Parts: sequence; structure tokens; C-alpha cells
Amino acid sequence: MDLTFFKSQFTTLPTPTFSFQNQTIIVTGANTGLGLEAARHFTNLGASKVILACRSLAKGEAACHNIEASTGRTGVCETWVLDMSNYDSIKAFTLRAEGLERLDVLVENAGIAKMEYEEVEGMESGVVVNVIGTMLLAVGMLPVLRKSAGKTGGVPRLVIVGSEVHGFSPLDERHEDSIFEACKKNDPKYMASRYPTTKLLLIFAIRALAAQMSTGPHASEPVIVNNPNPGLCHSELSRDSKGFGGFMFWLFRQLVARKTEVGSRTLVFAAAANEDSHGEYMCDCVVTPPSKFVRSEEGKKSQERVWTELVGILEGIQPGITKNI
Repeated sequence: MDLTFFKSQFTTLPTPTFSFQNQTIIVTGANTGLGLEAARHFTNLGASKVILACRSLAKGEAACHNIEASTGRTGVCETWVLDMSNYDSIKAFTLRAEGLERLDVLVENAGIAKMEYEEVEGMESGVVVNVIGTMLLAVGMLPVLRKSAGKTGGVPRLVIVGSEVHGFSPLDERHEDSIFEACKKNDPKYMASRYPTTKLLLIFAIRALAAQMSTGPHASEPVIVNNPNPGLCHSELSRDSKGFGGFMFWLFRQLVARKTEVGSRTLVFAAAANEDSHGEYMCDCVVTPPSKFVRSEEGKKSQERVWTELVGILEGIQPGITKNI
């Protein structure tokens, strides 16, 4: 953590004024925190439909009512159930989205930061939610976004929320034969940096995905994919932090964290960002270079390995899905 982090935390972010009139937008993890505030912005900025994708229908409905009360706009928000730790739930959500008349923006905001090892879908839960499930949804939704673009003439956005902590991960897992197999191990050394590691794996996946989309068979049907960093914000992300370490993080957050609404502005800016943001990391609402490791030769080799392994995992979950790229 360096002075750049602290400078960013206290940077004044512009309030979004873009028009999302007539647009349909999906925000995952939208019943609380950054997702809720981003959904509120989209509603205020004229979107015709804002879908709050949440694990709990009841919590999603409560969030909808909260947004309606604060914006004065009714009939805009609706809740769809989505559990990012369950591959069948993600596939069912994607299938339901195929019935939408249009989809202009998908904001993948849902994430977890676990301090202790927990296994779901045969893998550590943070890797499932933050990386594999996130990319399963992203690649699965590409045909839905492209179909909408064919009707509206616009360029859809796929916003996948990142974090500056991607630069804090040593990615020790790269020293093993398989990075993702190493992620299955209940190893304290790996778990100590698991959340930063998931964000590093994610930025590798986004960069590789964007590059293939720009040159693949669907290159003539562009979808802008970007990776905004909202900074350290007041949210429920660290709700599982425990003990002295959890207390120290809570104290640190009280001192430097952004208000949740302020952090959510970065998601909204990414949802309106132009082609220059495709495949890019964004900080303080502008395109910013990712960590030195990501840009290094070792980082490039690691990205290639991550992408190759991830494609195999996605195909194992849903055969043929990577043809969407």
C-alpha cells in the first residue's frame, strides 16, 4: 500500500450525469453497498428497467422499495434471484435474461472476502464467486448483450468490478503446476492473500477476454468490457473479518474509506465509458494502468496460464460457452 492509494481515497469523484434513458441495466449484489447505490444512480439517471440481482428475493425487494422511496420513480426496479456461488443459479439467470427485450449494461458487482477456507462447487468460495462465477456470467451474457445491440444500435457495456488490492497479491499459486488447482488447497499461506489474489485472477481474465472479443468471430458486434476500482468503501464486503485483524481493518476503514455512494460513482462511469476503456482497469473514473506485476513479463505469462485454465473450467461447467466470445 503506497501514497497512490491514499491519494486516490481522498480524490473527489464527479457525480454522474449521463443519461441512461430507456436502458435496461442489471446490477449484481444490488441489495446493499456499492450495488445498491449504483442501482439508485441508474434509476435517477432515467433507466427504464433496473434489475437487482440478489441471493435473497426479500432483501432485493426491500432494496427496490428503498430506491423507489429515494428517487420517486416506481415500476423501474425489480429483483431477480442470483447466487454467484452456485453455477446452476448463474446458468438459470442467464437463461432468464435471454427473454429481455434489451440489455444495455451488466454490472457485475457481487463479491466476497472470506478470511477462512470454505468450499463450494469443489473450489474455494472466494475463487468461485469472484472469478469463476463472475466469468461464467460474463461470457454467458455476451449473446444477450449483443442481441440487444442489434435492436438498439448502441454498444452494450459489461462492467466487472475490480479492486486496487489486485496489486497486493504475490500469486504464490503460480509456482504450482495448476493455479486453480492450487486455489483448492486449504493453505494458510494462500488464504492470507486470497481476496487480492481473486482480484488479480479476475483482471487477468478480463484482459484476456477483451483481447479475444476484439479479434474473434464476434468482433463486429462490440461489447465494451471494463474493470473499475471503486476504492476502499464502507460496505459489507468484509463482514466475515474476525479477530484482531478484522478489528484493525474496521478501524482503518473508518479513517480512509469512501462513502458507499461515492464509490458507486465509479461503476456508473464505467457503464458509460467509451471504447478506450475496453479491457482496461479504471481508477477514480478514468482508465489507469494496472499493477506492475500485471504488466510485467511474468504477469503476461501468468495471465496466459490463468486464461487457459479458466477456459477449461468454464467449458467443464457449460460445454460450448466460450464460443460466445
